[in-house]
Amino acid sequence: VHGHAKGAALEQMLLNHPFYAKREVPLLLGDHVSAEDGTGAVHTAPGHGQEDYQVSKQYGLLERYGAAQINPVDGRGVYLPSTPPLGDTVLAGVHIWKANDVIIEALRDTGVLLAASKMEHSYPHCWRHKTPIAFRATPQWFISMEQANLRADAQKAIESVHWYPSWGQARIAGMVDGRPDWTISRQRTWGVPIALFVHRETGEPHPRSTELLRHVADRVEQGGVDVWYTLDAAELLGDEAADYDKITDILDVWFDSGVTHEAVLPDRGLPKPADLYLEGSDQHRGWFQSSLLSGVAMDKAAPYKQCLTHGFTVDEHGRKMSKSLGNGIEPQDIMKTLGADILRLWIASADYSNEMSLSQEILKRNADAYRRLRNTARFLLGNLHGFDPLQHLVALDEMVLLDRWIVHRAHELQEKIVAAYARYDFAEIVQALLNFCSVDLGSLYLDVTKDRLYTMAEDARGRRSAQSAMYHVAEAFVRWIAPVLSFTAEELWGYLPGKHVDNVLFATWYDGLAPLPADAALTSADFDKLLIVREQVAKVLEPMRANGAIGAALEAEITVAADAQTAARWQPLAEELRFLFISGDVTVTAASTDDIFVSARPTTKAKCVRCWHHQASVGSDPRHPELCSRCVSNIEGPGEQRRWF
Repeated sequence: VHGHAKGAALEQMLLNHPFYAKREVPLLLGDHVSAEDGTGAVHTAPGHGQEDYQVSKQYGLLERYGAAQINPVDGRGVYLPSTPPLGDTVLAGVHIWKANDVIIEALRDTGVLLAASKMEHSYPHCWRHKTPIAFRATPQWFISMEQANLRADAQKAIESVHWYPSWGQARIAGMVDGRPDWTISRQRTWGVPIALFVHRETGEPHPRSTELLRHVADRVEQGGVDVWYTLDAAELLGDEAADYDKITDILDVWFDSGVTHEAVLPDRGLPKPADLYLEGSDQHRGWFQSSLLSGVAMDKAAPYKQCLTHGFTVDEHGRKMSKSLGNGIEPQDIMKTLGADILRLWIASADYSNEMSLSQEILKRNADAYRRLRNTARFLLGNLHGFDPLQHLVALDEMVLLDRWIVHRAHELQEKIVAAYARYDFAEIVQALLNFCSVDLGSLYLDVTKDRLYTMAEDARGRRSAQSAMYHVAEAFVRWIAPVLSFTAEELWGYLPGKHVDNVLFATWYDGLAPLPADAALTSADFDKLLIVREQVAKVLEPMRANGAIGAALEAEITVAADAQTAARWQPLAEELRFLFISGDVTVTAASTDDIFVSARPTTKAKCVRCWHHQASVGSDPRHPELCSRCVSNIEGPGEQRRWF
């Protein structure tokens, strides 16, 4: 050790080159050099690394040394003919991977090699071929992010777009803010040519480049992009052809895809910007960004109104699906075994803002969910047999109130679904549909209305009221599921009573739904309260079933005790509450309490063999000794009247 000094003190100190005695090399300072790894001193190759290039540019080395010394390797990976020899060893024409031993021996021969050994370390490899790669600086065509304020204008345009998920806005804004100029040229054997002629001495594009591009475009339209490669420059430039070179570079494929808004929308008579761009989450760096930059450069606006990104499919353990892991599930196999709509339902029910898990167990759960939706639709359509909306539809304000309530619930759900579709929240839609089918319909409405559907006369008002409500729900339901379960929706569409457009996908949202009026005899809040009591009834009856006191809920008589005001409001409903509770007779009593109490006892009344209700009137008509008076009236008389349930 001859001395110590801080690195900053050595800046721009000139050192002798170990090979070339007449060349002096300056010491440079760079933030990319780590003090934790290695010696803290690295060689600088401006033509073979981005950090090296930036540091060399900062110190003016590019202008000082020239291209031959900055970038001595050609596109084949061999040293250029201008590369000076190492003593008697010629480097020109030698491949860089084969030159290592030659260079080490040259260092040893000149006495400047302290030590040489092999060590294992990370090194960049080609993602496709798995072979080592070397970076090399080459002349390219760029779109400046600063000229014409492209970066600033792009940031403003980002703010005008609706991003789904919302974090997409910050993601792409950060990428645009930190990105370098856009390299739009590539050196490939085929692609969309950069149809320019550049001056052989100045490197400047021909002054009539815009006009010439139009001529080339007309020819390409007739004969394809190969026209450019076979074109004789003299055909367009005449005598000037001797002074110009024809560019053989092609456009970056991201530029190709990024200008689709200009290539597609105007030709089809569609307005700009596009309604929606949809792609994977990696496209904030790719297609979304290239489209944004080209749109802003051309039209001063983003080419899309909305931008939606989704995650990628992984297995149940979160691993990427691949053939090597053997964890892939082919969409074609899913469609063959379960049907296309199961695949669509899985996609819609997944949280696409993250990676989407797929497995046979997940598909099984989606198949179960699909059956729930389909069976609900089948029940609705099955009970609409013989129903003609032109003849039998009961007006909303004339419906039995339970029917009016389910139309109200469908109206609430439709508003929620339409809003969710507008923000592409498909998982919320699927969950809301399943909940509606399981809770509002399956566990309540469809169960309660079976009595009216199956015991009343075909044209009885109570039965037609239930059918009318089911018709409204079915009309809305098939539209709700159409964007997701399109094949099922089209199948259901063909069975709906009444006249419709040919395809459900061309139908608008159903407009036959409406909320309960605020002055309804039973409001939405009233129903909420009654349904809580219904749950209490079920809890009271459960132990009675367990100990054998009753076999079914219809064998129990219910007493509901509530405060005087609530009792007075519910007592007119008492005769029909048994249908809502699916129980025996219900009595409502007033009590000095703010709470509601439910009690039950086994009935002693006879069972009607037709409706299964236990009623004192069973056998009151000698012609029908096993029927209750209600069933007798429904069979032979004017039929029962329902107002509430």
